[in-house]
Amino acid sequence: MKKEMKFGTQCVHAGEKPDPLYGAHTTPIYQTSTFVFDSAEQGAARFAGKEEGYTYMRMVPNTPTHAVLVEKIAALEGGETGQTFSSGMAAITAVALSQLEKGDHLLSTDVVYGSTYGLFSSILTKFGIEVSFVDTSDLEKVKDNLRKNTKMVFLETPANPTMTVCDIAEISKMAVKIGALSVVDNTFATPRFQRPLKLGGDVVVHSCTKYIGGHADLLGGVVVGRKEFVKSMTPIVNNTGATMGPHEAWLCIRGLKTLHLRMEKHASNAMKVAEFLEAHPEIEWVRYPGLPSHPQHEIAKKQMSGFGGMISFGIKGGIEAGRELMNRVELCALAVSLGSVDTLIQHPTSMTHANILREVRTKMGITDDLVRLSVGIEEPEDIIADLDQALRTAPRS
Repeated sequence: MKKEMKFGTQCVHAGEKPDPLYGAHTTPIYQTSTFVFDSAEQGAARFAGKEEGYTYMRMVPNTPTHAVLVEKIAALEGGETGQTFSSGMAAITAVALSQLEKGDHLLSTDVVYGSTYGLFSSILTKFGIEVSFVDTSDLEKVKDNLRKNTKMVFLETPANPTMTVCDIAEISKMAVKIGALSVVDNTFATPRFQRPLKLGGDVVVHSCTKYIGGHADLLGGVVVGRKEFVKSMTPIVNNTGATMGPHEAWLCIRGLKTLHLRMEKHASNAMKVAEFLEAHPEIEWVRYPGLPSHPQHEIAKKQMSGFGGMISFGIKGGIEAGRELMNRVELCALAVSLGSVDTLIQHPTSMTHANILREVRTKMGITDDLVRLSVGIEEPEDIIADLDQALRTAPRS
């Protein structure tokens, strides 16, 4: 039996083989919207689902470029297969719309990406889907809020932007008992540091825009799970048109080849930056799963092999001091998104989570003083020096 490749080797080789037509070493970009059939009978058979093959880029299985990406990310997550999308939000939307209907209940982590919150709270509810937001780091609260009609439990861990961590294994067990699917947004941790399917989760979603692409130059999303589940999304995929482009698929393939290397550097840098911030006199608090001070540090150690590149912190002086900090950084880029090779800094309450009502944000722990830092792969001393100069030169009230 062929020995299973280690994670880093899978990043480079999983899903890929020389092009059978010309022997190209790297996966070609199949930049085409449609495919030619050998005969009318073959075309009919493919559209009827009686023969496997490509038909039209919007239709599953999209293109051979997409197929390589799906096989690679599924191997890294330990899933059977997957489906790509035009964005992470398109992926989450497809998961929800393919599995939930009027009268069903969705239980979600209370602290999630702003657009995820908007989808769940403002759009799914229009279709008669019941939605509850719960602090999923508290297992008793999860247990108390599960219902007979709960069909899906959606977890984001670590959560954006509070870095709250929840116990995937324990919550997945609860979901299984009531016949609900457990879906985990694994964007922050990536399969390098967290593998939800191995912990009992049913489905993993990613914004490929972030660490999978890794260079802030694409939009994309992916869902990984069992073949039966992924197949059940086909009507949504084919009829909504939220298709990842072939060039974006190729960029994701290229990004995944260095995922293991980048994530180790992101995490190493983030730990050093988090320790610097925690010791800095101008910083009120820091949340990073790798710090012993993190409320769920022990859970993070149990289910993560590394702690990623995301940090949230509060600066003394509140929101105004935070604005001064972000306006004074020079190396760090003042920009939303995350997971890029370069360091990004932003203010969630006025940017990525501005669509959430203030009182709701406050209840979630997304306070006005919260600054989110996506630590890049620059030399850590340079990141720290930039933050230090901005903190020391910013005026304080």
